Amino acid sequence: MEYEIIHSKSTSFYDRFERKAELQHQTHYCPGCGHGIAHKLIAEAIEEMNAKDDTIVVSPVGCSVFAYYYFDVGNVQAAHGRAAAVATGIKRAHSDKLVISYQGDGDLAAIGTAEIVHAANRGENITVFFVNNAIYGMTGGQLAPTTLVGQTSTTSPWGRRPLNDGYPIHVAELLSSLEAPVYIERVALSDNKNIMRARKAVKKALELQRQGAGFSLVEILSPCPTIWKKDPVEARRWVAEKMIPTFPLGVYRDRKPEATIIPVPHKTVAEALELELELKQTPAAHHRTRDLRINAAGFGGQGTLLLGILIAEMGMREGLEVSWLPSYGPEMRSGSAHCYVCLSHDRIGSPLAPEPDVLIAMNEISLRKFGPQVVSGGTIFYNRETLPPDFSVPQARVICIPASEIADRLGSAKVANVVMLGALLEETECLPLEQATSVIQKTVKKSALMELNQKALEAGRQFIEQSVRVGALSQPDGFAY
Repeated sequence: MEYEIIHSKSTSFYDRFERKAELQHQTHYCPGCGHGIAHKLIAEAIEEMNAKDDTIVVSPVGCSVFAYYYFDVGNVQAAHGRAAAVATGIKRAHSDKLVISYQGDGDLAAIGTAEIVHAANRGENITVFFVNNAIYGMTGGQLAPTTLVGQTSTTSPWGRRPLNDGYPIHVAELLSSLEAPVYIERVALSDNKNIMRARKAVKKALELQRQGAGFSLVEILSPCPTIWKKDPVEARRWVAEKMIPTFPLGVYRDRKPEATIIPVPHKTVAEALELELELKQTPAAHHRTRDLRINAAGFGGQGTLLLGILIAEMGMREGLEVSWLPSYGPEMRSGSAHCYVCLSHDRIGSPLAPEPDVLIAMNEISLRKFGPQVVSGGTIFYNRETLPPDFSVPQARVICIPASEIADRLGSAKVANVVMLGALLEETECLPLEQATSVIQKTVKKSALMELNQKALEAGRQFIEQSVRVGALSQPDGFAY
């Protein structure tokens, strides 16, 4: 009986590898590098699972970053160390996809330690392939978290010394101490037998993700001949003789998690059900809403971040897509603070709003800093009676409303932000005013403060109705100052 053995490139790879312009059927990796083998094992598993069109690979900084030149799947590049965090977001947004985080040791075990530990601890349903070659490969061979004791590098020319550099980090053992991970295995690319074991581990990790089991990681001990200054054969031997004794191969976790169910107080459940019912009863109030990008800015203590939270909460109750992104300095009071709020009927691509439709400037510094960024035809609400004499923004309509003074007359300057909220809702009609009352009532528990906030909301609304609109009728350009 005759057998024909055919070696072919997986269909999960591109037909041509653009990274290497002169030889596009070859990868750019150094001879003997383990990345090429790891890529092949992953690509074959994806192909066998018929998952090419349903796979997203996240690759961060390092030699692993070039995965997008090879895998003909969805590809996302992440910042250094952040692949597990990015993969978490992608998986939560696209739970039907196979999401792979492909990382090196200088990335995952150094700058990315927090991301990988917490993704594993949460049991995120992603698969991480961790290529451990015990050195920083792309950036010149510095000491890595996994560099062996005694191993030399450009930053440890006398070898790794535990008293000075600490010991190598054992990622598989570290993560297996957590409760949530379902599958963790360490494999090696030292010889054909171990490569076949690695192949099975790669596929198993992906299959577990498809089953919705939870977090899985395969640590792959890999040769790096160029940085180690060894030929490919010697580098493979070094993996077997030096790395495996330090990082023992094997399965470190293979079980389904036993989730601890924490009972929720009945009152909280009732409140959640009540809110859900409320949302279901008014899910399509979109005729009362409009898309808007808002920047609320001022000093810390002026309530700008809370103002953004209130607007975002109102948007959610109206069935809109919302985002709230705060930015503030270290000071508790008097430091800078601002937040972006996006209200949209469609999915929001980014929470940033560098060119907002509306700016709520609670002080002059914020007005000068963010005023020029408002889009043409946008609106600025400024917390003063008049603009600074040397300030002009011809592209935007400016409404000067002395919110702090109004709030002070009502009884507390702290509700100036709510005065601005009332003015915003009345002027832009982006959200229904009555929704604000409900949201504030949920946020403010004391009845006296609730009454004060209600007055502030109405004062802001009345200012627009009585002062701005009436005044605008007498101004030919329609601007209100």
